[in-house]
Amino acid sequence: MKKKIISAAAHFFIRAAIGMALIFFIDQYVIPPDSSINVGLNAVSFLTSGTLGIPGVGLLYGIVCYQVL
Repeated sequence: MKKKIISAAAHFFIRAAIGMALIFFIDQYVIPPDSSINVGLNAVSFLTSGTLGIPGVGLLYGIVCYQVL
């Protein structure tokens, strides 16, 4: 039981770290600097990318794009 919890927490933090790195990379190198389509590195993006993984990062960018419309 304890091993399962530790494994789930490790997977969460690995997904969150990859998601935050992906958000940083997209904001710095893919999207132009004067664009308003930037996702911030904060607790909400950390929890979303940790819970949902890469699709969560896509969801965050989808929400930001929808707000720009």
